[in-house]
Amino acid sequence: MYYGASLIVATVALSYGYVPLYKMICQTTGWGGQPVKAHDSGGDPAVRLKPLEDHRRLRITFNGSVSDILPWKFTPQQREVRVVPGETALAFYTATNKSEADIIGVATYSVSPGQVAPYFSKIQCFCFEEQKLNAGETVDMPVFFFIDPEFAKDPNMRGIDTITLSYTFFKARYDKNGVLTTIPGALMTA
Repeated sequence: MYYGASLIVATVALSYGYVPLYKMICQTTGWGGQPVKAHDSGGDPAVRLKPLEDHRRLRITFNGSVSDILPWKFTPQQREVRVVPGETALAFYTATNKSEADIIGVATYSVSPGQVAPYFSKIQCFCFEEQKLNAGETVDMPVFFFIDPEFAKDPNMRGIDTITLSYTFFKARYDKNGVLTTIPGALMTA
């Protein structure tokens, strides 16, 4: 009887902890195209922020989309930026709530090709944080990032000249107690 009750409690605990745990694993390992957060990837990020001027410039392109049930328009303000590993870059996205109601959205993100994800480090980002847009409101959302200089040392990265950063916004869903319960599609992106 104790074994059965323990199994039920463990299953419930695992189901509540699965999304944050999966997100943490993706951000730590770069698994599934999930960029590595700069402050989580170990060491002082300032040491890695030394541009490799003798390296070829990498083309970073941007993509933005929204789920079918979210009445927002979400687009990058620039098509691309060009950086060398170790150089910081700032990009902006614009989100507009096209409905007549206030809506809270949450964005997920990925990097392609997927093998670049461990080298793509975000310093600041709006992803996985609730973003409330009032009816008809338009906001700019910044992303501050860099490509880790270790990218240049990896022989598997030699043929990669273009990296795409993609964001998708989903409508946040809450349970009756006001707790965020699901982000549709978030597990598919990470």
